[in-house]
Amino acid sequence: MSDQKELDFDEGFEAILDYVKEARGFDFTGYKRSSLMRRVGRRMTQVGIAGYPEYLDYLQVNADEFAALFNTILINVTSFFRDDDAWDYLRSDVIPMLLAEHSPEDQLRIWSAGCASGEEAYSLAIAFAEAMGLEQFRQRVKIYATDVDEEALVQARAATYGERELAGVPEEYLDRYFEPQGSRHVFHKDLRRSVIFGRNDLVQDAPISRIDLLVCRNTLMYFTAESQASILRKLHFALVPRGVLFMGKAELLLSHSRIFDPIDLRHRFFRKIPTSTLGGVFYDHSMLNTQRHSPGELEELRSLAFGATPVAQVVVNTEGVVALANQQAQQLFSLSDRDVGRPLRDLEISYRPIELRALIDQAREERRALRVKDIEWQRGPGEVLALELHVSPLISLSDEPIGVSVVFHDVTTNHRLLTELANANRQRENAYEELQSTTEELETTNEELQSTVEELETTNEELQSTNEELETTNEELQSTNDELQTINNALRDRTRELDDVNEFLESILTSLRAGIVVVDQEMRVVAWNAGAEDLWGLRRDEAEGEHLLNLDIGLPLDNLRPVVRSALADSSYAKETVLDAVNRRGRSVLIRVTCGALRNRDGASTGAILVMETADEVTE
Repeated sequence: MSDQKELDFDEGFEAILDYVKEARGFDFTGYKRSSLMRRVGRRMTQVGIAGYPEYLDYLQVNADEFAALFNTILINVTSFFRDDDAWDYLRSDVIPMLLAEHSPEDQLRIWSAGCASGEEAYSLAIAFAEAMGLEQFRQRVKIYATDVDEEALVQARAATYGERELAGVPEEYLDRYFEPQGSRHVFHKDLRRSVIFGRNDLVQDAPISRIDLLVCRNTLMYFTAESQASILRKLHFALVPRGVLFMGKAELLLSHSRIFDPIDLRHRFFRKIPTSTLGGVFYDHSMLNTQRHSPGELEELRSLAFGATPVAQVVVNTEGVVALANQQAQQLFSLSDRDVGRPLRDLEISYRPIELRALIDQAREERRALRVKDIEWQRGPGEVLALELHVSPLISLSDEPIGVSVVFHDVTTNHRLLTELANANRQRENAYEELQSTTEELETTNEELQSTVEELETTNEELQSTNEELETTNEELQSTNDELQTINNALRDRTRELDDVNEFLESILTSLRAGIVVVDQEMRVVAWNAGAEDLWGLRRDEAEGEHLLNLDIGLPLDNLRPVVRSALADSSYAKETVLDAVNRRGRSVLIRVTCGALRNRDGASTGAILVMETADEVTE
């Protein structure tokens, strides 16, 4: 609702934000107003001031009040290896992937944005030191840790932590990376040189560049949607091509899927997608250490690396002649060394398994990479391969096209898995009739539970922050702190229970026999179940977020426009219609579409639900 869409707007409060920006250079206008007003109100209560104008006067005459206000606003909730599952995935999958993509001499640049008191930055140092060894870590890794809170950065640079902060650190890591200092522990001084702390405002300041791994966890939630979009563009710019973004569990990047590809959505790892303005594939020769290798050695390394690439790759020059073909391509398409140097048009690969020449011309003329999915190739008797094609223009340092790279990815295994999943879904179709009577009730319950989960997560975070503040007070508040901790644990358990219920409801939608499609008031698809995938052959990630009428399926969507618009306008509307269509197998079928309004708890229409099933199946 865009922070209640300025329902919380107050001229006196905005005057405080403007003064803070003008006097101290802190721009909080991008933060969510509800959270800001709650935290500023807490500080006003502490100093005994009831109104915003009076508090602005207080700020103007008490310079020391800024520090107390910032400490109240910038609640730094962090810990070592926070969210164990995500860090386990970082250690087991992401770090080995990054190391495999770099040579043993390449530098690795890591950025921890919103590092607070440093636990996240030192967790990254431990994870990479474990994977690379201490000597390689010292020589190759630089970790840049930034925050807007100067007091938190001072604490991070000191790298001194007590037993409470180190509770999540395994015993072997504590012995290996920390030195005891009285009742506290200090991160190893030698490794600390690889971690550089500095102030950076994600809203106002320029990003750090050439980053291989960017960690920005549970930070964007404090900003408005407009500020989030601006920050994500900066993070995208900061990453090297194919760089990795590690986000918090509450952040999904749904509105920015075109600039980031999910590596693992559950653990919130994404990969940068180079923008179309890059034109094609560029080779940065400054990344090569030419002082240690002669040109001949480098050329030999390039040749061996190209030949050993696990995917089939062919390079065609500007004359249409095959310039290179690696071992995988030769084996897959029965090419030989004699075929290198021949015109592509004279080879069978130019038209089988797919017509290549037009795609190559298009990639070269438009200077952008092309991707073709779901290519089926009958390689031999009983052998059908599923391939994905990537055609990328090769651009020289002088900005001239010098050729085109054609890469074939064998996705046969994934294709078979999808087929098996489709068969499993068909086996569950007999449960649809039993679930049909409860669908509407479950969808309403799901909406209410989602709202409750969001409220509980917000409450949980505030209680965590309050708990840390109370731990620093005197012994008289210790009993209150224990009670708040108990409440916090209960809320955390409730959140997990609600997550389980939400997952259960999602599995029910997935198991429905009919195609279920949910659209919002803008007629954009927000839900697309497995039944819809099986009926039209369009995957969920391809449909969700798209306008319903723009979907390329065999259903005459224009005929549904007035029906859907009526459901969006009238919360009590419901209508059933039968349409001629073509299913994903190209067969003509009669489709019965039942369209009704999606209502919120107040009874107002927030979208529309379409239930699609073949008329033959309903008759049966």
